[in-house]
Amino acid sequence: MPALRNRLVTVIGGGGFIGRYVCEILLKAGARLRVAERDPRRAWFLRPLGEVGQIAFASADLTRPASLAAAAEGAFAVINLVGILKGKFHAVHAAGARAAAEAARDAGATAFVQVSAIGADPDSASAYGRSKGQGEAWVRAAFPTATIIRPSLVFGPEDQLTNRFASLAQLPLLPVIAPNTRFQPVYVRDLAQAIAASALDPATHGGQTYEIGGPQVMTMRQLNAAIAKEAGQSPGMIDVPNFAADLMSRFGFLPGSPLTRDQCRRAPGPGIGSVRDCPDAARRGGSPMARPLPPWRAVRAAQ
Repeated sequence: MPALRNRLVTVIGGGGFIGRYVCEILLKAGARLRVAERDPRRAWFLRPLGEVGQIAFASADLTRPASLAAAAEGAFAVINLVGILKGKFHAVHAAGARAAAEAARDAGATAFVQVSAIGADPDSASAYGRSKGQGEAWVRAAFPTATIIRPSLVFGPEDQLTNRFASLAQLPLLPVIAPNTRFQPVYVRDLAQAIAASALDPATHGGQTYEIGGPQVMTMRQLNAAIAKEAGQSPGMIDVPNFAADLMSRFGFLPGSPLTRDQCRRAPGPGIGSVRDCPDAARRGGSPMARPLPPWRAVRAAQ
């Protein structure tokens, strides 16, 4: 990975689940970081990862373009990691992504990296998928050489995926939503390597769209079974038809899956990435789910 000694990279959403790993990799590469958050205090835990003066913090909000302009000022690269699972999708994923790309362009940044999602499509049945697809189009219009990253399901120690499934695996009977939908779960550190590589080497990755998944293709049912096994649980599983899942989602809760109603509409869509085209770690195949131990498995293994 090319080094960026003393060059400034702005990471919008750097204090989140994926952001902490992206920041760690960039700091090790020698970059100076400006971590932009609505509340910068939530990213202060990153301070020990850098040398004195290597990391700074800024208050920024995707819905406030002026704050983005200040966060992007003087940056060589800008990375937008912000994503939500419920709420104002258009404001964050579409208009917000465009505002971030415009701020990077106006600041004279060389690279812009937009983290989207596999299945992003302006014509998607889900508001999430539509907003991600529209955001990609607007980012391309504002910053034509942007790199767009579309990850599959992302897992790691702090995720809301494996930890939620592990908790649900304690139930005697586990309903599984969209049981035959296929995914390529990607380890968060492998994804972070690809994001950082795209920011550090725009000559290679600028203008590209990468769909990133791990080495294992799994159905939702297999994913539930694998996590239950790692958690030391063996619940019975029952497949829930799509029409029943849609009905249950109207009540705001989907047993057996951390999916909102909007995600339920999107669940039958693709979750498989074109890994062969991904930069760095992801191109080498990535990490299988059994290798990086989430906290619940590490604790169980130590008992």
